[in-house]
Amino acid sequence: MTNIPATHLDLLTEKKALAHLATIQPDGSPQVTPVWFDYTNGVLRVNTAKGRVKARNLKIGAPVALSIVDPDNAYRYIQVRGAVTKESVDGAVAHIDSLAKTYLGKDVYPWHNDKDVRVMYEITPSATQTMG
Repeated sequence: MTNIPATHLDLLTEKKALAHLATIQPDGSPQVTPVWFDYTNGVLRVNTAKGRVKARNLKIGAPVALSIVDPDNAYRYIQVRGAVTKESVDGAVAHIDSLAKTYLGKDVYPWHNDKDVRVMYEITPSATQTMG
């Protein structure tokens, strides 16, 4: 695990920044998706529904990278590289609701679908790179 530099911690804890999550597909090609995230207890957490491309790529131990750009200054960013260290459906619905509160100001994720099985992934940082 690596610590997030104090100079860029606000991008993970205070700002409404999207992360661009890069994963690796089974054929080895990259896949990138903008995602909501939060940062707690030294890990980044993202959420999706089973069956989606990123859910198929996010397995325990899978390497990932996230690029998080300051919404107030496009020339300031942090890149976080790491691996998926936890996958859980327990608490995943509450997690997407909390992300909806952060990103949309809504108490409940407005696109809930009863057919979806929500999954929360924890990503433990192993390296960072910053600019700005």
